Amino acid sequence: MLKVFYDGACPRCMADRRWYESLPRAAEGVEWIDITGRDAELRALGIDPYLALTELHVQDETGRIHRELDAYILLLTRVPRLAPLAWLLGLPVVKPLLSLVYRRWVLRRLRRDGRL
Repeated sequence: MLKVFYDGACPRCMADRRWYESLPRAAEGVEWIDITGRDAELRALGIDPYLALTELHVQDETGRIHRELDAYILLLTRVPRLAPLAWLLGLPVVKPLLSLVYRRWVLRRLRRDGRL
């Protein structure tokens, strides 16, 4: 089972979760964990609470933690029709560029909401 650590106070994160869960077979074997107020639990798993707020984290079946775009890629590969998108996100030119855009968007959202 994958464990997805997401920001439950983020409307975009909640919308993304609902969208993902609406896809055929996507919700199978996925547990969603709201990181709000779970700093001690996150630290026990080796996840920095600040990074959990600024990057998506997914724990795979072996216990390995995947962060940011690697976490998204892992989630997307579980849904057959999204696997091509996962491949595209992992391309050497696309991944660092998208990572930069993602980080800026998240930091801007957290600053705007007074949560950074």
